[in-house]
Amino acid sequence: MTNTPSQTTGVQMLEVSPELAGQRIDNFLRTQLKGVPKTLIYRILRKGEVRVNKGRIKPEYKLQAGDVVRVPPLRMAERDEDVPLAQGLLDRLEAAIVYEDNALIVLNKPSGIAVHGGSGLSFGVIEALRQLRPDARELELVHRLDRDTSGLLMIAKKRSMLRHLHQALRGDGVDKRYMALVRGRWETGTKQVNAPLLKNTLRSGERMVEVTDEGKEALTLFRVLRRFGDFATLVEARPITGRTHQIRVHARHAGHAIAGDNKYGDEEFSGLIRELGGKRLFLHACALRVTLPDGGELSLEAPVDETWARTLERLGE
Repeated sequence: MTNTPSQTTGVQMLEVSPELAGQRIDNFLRTQLKGVPKTLIYRILRKGEVRVNKGRIKPEYKLQAGDVVRVPPLRMAERDEDVPLAQGLLDRLEAAIVYEDNALIVLNKPSGIAVHGGSGLSFGVIEALRQLRPDARELELVHRLDRDTSGLLMIAKKRSMLRHLHQALRGDGVDKRYMALVRGRWETGTKQVNAPLLKNTLRSGERMVEVTDEGKEALTLFRVLRRFGDFATLVEARPITGRTHQIRVHARHAGHAIAGDNKYGDEEFSGLIRELGGKRLFLHACALRVTLPDGGELSLEAPVDETWARTLERLGE
């Protein structure tokens, strides 16, 4: 496909090859439609103008081998869509990589950086890594972390690794542990929160999750790591299911909102933590254990950032 100024394509019918099965439709279109701005790709998906096998689909739809994707006529950009990112950000993410081999990258994602562009953001971790690793043509997120959550994030460099890890995530081949600083004294007896979660989208477009019997089953195991009197507790959270905002909503449901959580948090508590210098969401993916395709086990830990460490130090005082 050649890009010329204001070139308009006709309707395109794209057949999904077996090696691309399991890929999200938005990621598929971004690699297939070079030169089309990401905002336009998300817009045609939102409006239902992209059809798969003649039916409407959601942006998170996962493709099957043999699917036929109908793309409406599009106006092409004058040049390729990638805007060079600031070197400082690229350097920061390069330094955050804690593990890399020929099929997988794991990085300790800083708080405040989204995992991918979209929703008003021009870039995220995945766009930055595509610039840092231009030869890795199949870079895809294995899972997600909220923008303000820090910690271990897996990015596959090969489709075979992506498929293996997705299967591992559905079973018990991945053990993910998080640390969270929560309000109040978490009692040792509260070892698990088992509460169904339902995703709602508010009129503003903001996505919220609530505990309700109509929701999907969700289970998080909690363990007390350190107490700061009756004011706050550092806990380890291990999500057994992988629902959106699961740890944040389960912590609040247990009566212990996470510090710095502007969606499900406690503003008074978060304000007191901010006064100690804690200007961030206190949720960090600290440990990861995963079985690799060759049967070996990868075990990683990620340190917290300076803001987190300093805030806990002050709390301890």
